Formats: sequence, C-alpha cells, structure tokens
Amino acid sequence: MIEAFIFDMDGVIIDSEPLHFDVDRQVLEYYGYSITQEQLEGYVGMTNPEFWSILRGEYGMSQTVEEIIEYQLGIKIGVLKAAQMQPIEGIRELIAELQSGGIPRAIASSSPRVFIEAVLEKFGLQGEFDFVVSSEEVPRGKPSPDVYLRAAELLGADPSRCVVLEDARHGIAAAKAAGMHCIGFVNPNSGNQDLSRADLIVNDIRDIRLADLAKVEEK
Repeated sequence: MIEAFIFDMDGVIIDSEPLHFDVDRQVLEYYGYSITQEQLEGYVGMTNPEFWSILRGEYGMSQTVEEIIEYQLGIKIGVLKAAQMQPIEGIRELIAELQSGGIPRAIASSSPRVFIEAVLEKFGLQGEFDFVVSSEEVPRGKPSPDVYLRAAELLGADPSRCVVLEDARHGIAAAKAAGMHCIGFVNPNSGNQDLSRADLIVNDIRDIRLADLAKVEEK
C-alpha cells in the first residue's frame, strides 16, 4: 500500500493555467512584449523565478526578476480572489477517499507559497493537507525532483511508496526523478502536455480510486 499521496496544484487542484497564461501575457504586454499561448505552454510546471529569468534573458527586459514577479503576483492574486471558481471536479472526493484510507497528503507546487495559500483559502482546503511545499523553497524547481523529495521527507514517507498527481510534463519528470509513481491528469487547459511517462493517465480525477493506486504501485 502507498505511504503518501502528493498533489501538484495548478491544473490539478485548481484549473488555473488559463489564469496564469492570461496574467503572464498581460505582464509582458505591460512591459512592451508579447508571447503566444504555445510558447507559454512550454513553461508549465516551472517556478516563477526560473520562468521569468528565462523570459527576461530572451526579451532583454531591463526589470529585475523580483520586480516582475511582484507586479505579476499582485495581479494574479487579485484575479484569483475575484474569480468564480471551484476545485477541479473530483478533487474533494479524492481527498476524502485518501483521508478515509488513512493516506497522508501533501501539495508540492511550483507556485509561490502565497499563491498556494490563497488557493487553499479560496476553496476552504487549508486543513486537508499535512504539508505544503513550494518549489521556490527548495534548491531546484521541477523538472528536478527536489520539491517532491522534500514533500516525502516531511511526510516521513519512502519516495518509492508515494503517488503523485500531475498534469504537466515538467511535473511528471520531477516525480519520476524522485523515484515516485505518477498519475497524469489530462487537463486540456494546461496545453499540449506530454504525459507519456506517467504510470497511469486519467481524463477525469473522479476516476481515481484507492484500488487504482495499488495498480499504479505495481508498475
């Protein structure tokens, strides 16, 4: 039996990639640049500092990464608070099933902690996870395994006995690099993501049950 279940957040708990795409385009336009949806899809799962460091170099932006992120997060959290949103269908039921099975739960997200906490508060999920880890709190972000290894460490779980739920190529790579099993969730709003390395791929989170987790562990 698995020892712990670790959730990505964006595109898994909250259907937030459209929000991220829109705000990131808005930020770049504010500074006088433009970017396509297809280009942004390639960065899904990366941390803010990594993402903006790359774009700053590519576009020759004069602003510091810190300045860009401060402006971006102000807009993003405002949009989140005003949005009429609920968790992705099946998330509340999956959390309840894991809880009933006595399986510890954590979030390991590339988003800044302030955004993670804003999402959990909006959905009333603050008490549903044993630990929350942001990729910005570990040495390397996804696709490196650091954030997932840190989550397993906090949970006191063997990484090889952990199952991760991810919607992005970078996230699946991180989970596999950590030696964990991974379920890939096909979220059309997360763009064209290669989920082929996942142990199990689902189109609906409501289809994930404890019996499925045992099957994932066997792979």
